[in-house]
Order: sequence, then C-alpha cells, then structure tokens
Amino acid sequence: MDKIELFGCPVDSLNLDQTVNRIKGIIRKREPGRHSALNAAKIVRMRKDEKLRQIVTASDMVSADGQSVVWASRLLGKPLPERVAGIDLMQKLLSLAQERGYGVYLLGATEEVLLKLGERLGREYPGLRLVGCRNGYFSGRDEENIVQEINAAHPDILFVGISTPKKEYFLGKYQAKLRVPFCMGVGGSFDVLSGKSKRAPQVMRRMGLEWFYRFVQEPARLWKRYLVTNLLFLFYLLQERLGKSNHRADNQGPASEIPSCKADSDEPVRATGKTRGK
Repeated sequence: MDKIELFGCPVDSLNLDQTVNRIKGIIRKREPGRHSALNAAKIVRMRKDEKLRQIVTASDMVSADGQSVVWASRLLGKPLPERVAGIDLMQKLLSLAQERGYGVYLLGATEEVLLKLGERLGREYPGLRLVGCRNGYFSGRDEENIVQEINAAHPDILFVGISTPKKEYFLGKYQAKLRVPFCMGVGGSFDVLSGKSKRAPQVMRRMGLEWFYRFVQEPARLWKRYLVTNLLFLFYLLQERLGKSNHRADNQGPASEIPSCKADSDEPVRATGKTRGK
C-alpha cells in the first residue's frame, strides 16, 4: 500500500507526516517493525552487496532519504511526494515519544556524543523517556549482550546511529530477537543533534546539495566517495530509464558476522562497553 518500486526496492510514497502516522500504527501493533532510509549512496552499495539489498527491501518501511532519489522517481514517472530525511523523521518521532510517553533507546556514536545528545534531548524534549543508550563501538562477541540490554530497557523506539551497512546488518540480523516495536537506522544523526557536526542550511537541502556541504567540510576524505557514488548513481538511473537495469547485486555480500561497528568516523575508537540508562 502506497509503495512504488525504485531501483528494485519498494519505497513508501509518503510525505513526512504520513510516514509518522504509519509508524504510529506500527508501534501500536507492538510487533517488531523496521525502517530503512534510501539515498543514492545506499542504492549504489546495494548493487554490490546482496546482503544489504535483501535487508533493505525486506524492511517494513523504506523512505527516500536523499533528494536525488526523489528527483529520480519523477524522472522515472513514479513521483514521490517529498524527501523524508532520516534526521527529520527522528526528530518527529522524538516529539511523538515525548507526547505519548514512549521509551527511546540510542545505540551508536561515541560515549562523548551520547552524553551531549542525552543532555540536548533532555532540554528540547522535556519528559522524554530515554530508557538507555550504548556506544556504537563493539564487536560481534558483544552483539547478543547488547540485544539483551536493549530488551531489558523495554524501549518502544530504537534509534541506531551507526554507518551503512553496519546498522542494516545489525538490525537485519537481530530484528526477530529485539523486542522493540520500531527500529530505525539514523546514520550520523546523533553527531548532528548532539552539536558535534553541523547540518547543511535549509536552502542547500532543498537543492539536493547536502552531500556537497559534507564534502566541503571533509574534502580529502570524501572526494572519491562522492565522485564515484554520484557517477554510478547516474549510470544506474540511465539504466532504469532505458529499462535495462538488473537489480541483483554483483556478489552475495559479506559474511553474516558483523565487523566491529564504527560510527561515521574513520578514526579508531576503543570500545568502552558502557551502557547508560535514564
């Protein structure tokens, strides 16, 4: 219902408020529901990673997180109403949690970022039930314990602030064991909402240039990623337009074990293994 297919992936054709309303229904059902965000980089990665493709396409909800995906949908004659950015959706859900008394668990980023994020959420969402948080630096040996810690906190919403594809691997692997009504990967949103990173101005977001804003901040690290990703996305879009696309990945993806999770940083960080609850 209300879905279209883009690049071999079902995408919910909903605006931001409609997406929130659909999530309200998922939480009411009390059955594990999982959301995935789709942008150009993830579409390109799914062509190389069959495991990631299967996890994303099996999500209960998929939103167009990138403006380029919205533009592509219009070019392909399947127009999406608007971009549903993950960080905007997260903030809407935080307001919903504050209003309805839902418990929220944060998984990802560093201890420092989590501390600042918790303080900021406490100021901006008074009364929000932050039932627990855990940094995103862990190995496969820690995963079962982390799932148990999350379940013990009884959250209604789990936000996973870990980079792609590690957050998708984690949620895809453990969704059945996580007794959480709604799980959502939010990438680097913890860094932005904590104040560690800055988000692009609204005018650049409307123009689809949020990626360029990030590139300007870290050109040495990001130039190759964006150059290759953007060119490949345009190539795949042309294939879609000509009806010559093959949505299967070129390989079967990585092994089922999840490597040590890192947030959106290339610097090694020692895992602390701490969990905090509120």
